[in-house]
Amino acid sequence: MSVAKRHKREVRSAYILVAPFVLVFAVFFLYPAIKVLILSFTNSPLIGDGDWVGFANYAKLLNDRLFYTSLWNNFYFVFLTVVPTTAIALLIALAVNTLKGRLQALVLTLFFLPYILPVSVVTLIWDWMFDFQFGVLQPLVALITGKPVPVFKNPYWVMPMIAVVTIWWTNGFNVLLLIAGLRNIPEDLYEAASLDGATIWQRFWRITWPLLWPVTALVLTLQLILQLKIFDQVFLLSEGGPFNRSYVILMQMYREGFQLNHGGYASAIAMVLFLIIVVVSILQYQLLRIGGRK
Repeated sequence: MSVAKRHKREVRSAYILVAPFVLVFAVFFLYPAIKVLILSFTNSPLIGDGDWVGFANYAKLLNDRLFYTSLWNNFYFVFLTVVPTTAIALLIALAVNTLKGRLQALVLTLFFLPYILPVSVVTLIWDWMFDFQFGVLQPLVALITGKPVPVFKNPYWVMPMIAVVTIWWTNGFNVLLLIAGLRNIPEDLYEAASLDGATIWQRFWRITWPLLWPVTALVLTLQLILQLKIFDQVFLLSEGGPFNRSYVILMQMYREGFQLNHGGYASAIAMVLFLIIVVVSILQYQLLRIGGRK
């Protein structure tokens, strides 16, 4: 077989292998994204056509006080979850990595188990545990505050407690990523450091942390993207209240699109959130890469 025929066959095989992904991507992501972008420049309802209004929806968004409230709540939630969940996952991964055999598998399964639960089950469990009258965790709350507190109806407690629920629910995936990173670190480096008299703390800072940093940066970036898109837990636990203290951007998009039938305005909110996620995640990842080189 000539080189030209072999090259054509390889190219044809590559196109056949890539085609299913390209088709699925175009149908389920690219087309909806373009459609949302177009809708954001119209006054159309959720279903149906509307008139072209240009940047009117975006101008309205800039003067929407509820949007700024929801944006602030989003970033507050990111502050409460992204770094804490990564730090907790790192501590758990370091502890689990010291175990061996079936015990390690059992402990890892226990930490990963909440991640496979649907959000409806997770919120139902925590809503029951923090129930104002019968919640099994209300004595702990009373010990801290001096009295029982309806945490998901309290403006000061609602976002921190939703953050606790989110960390408990999603942290298993982060632990898996970090354990995978720990297992890729050669044991020879630790043995050489031990022979040189390095302490456990020195081995962590000189070997584990630098080599685990790329995975840690990935976890931080993934968490940032996920927590900026917070919706399910807030909707099921507090519905954005009380006094809009847990009202987030996706809740405003849901309200405008599905309750008020403002499809164009909801699309504009979605596009702004998309741009925020892209810009912030790229900026964070680049800063983390620069920090990892130092």
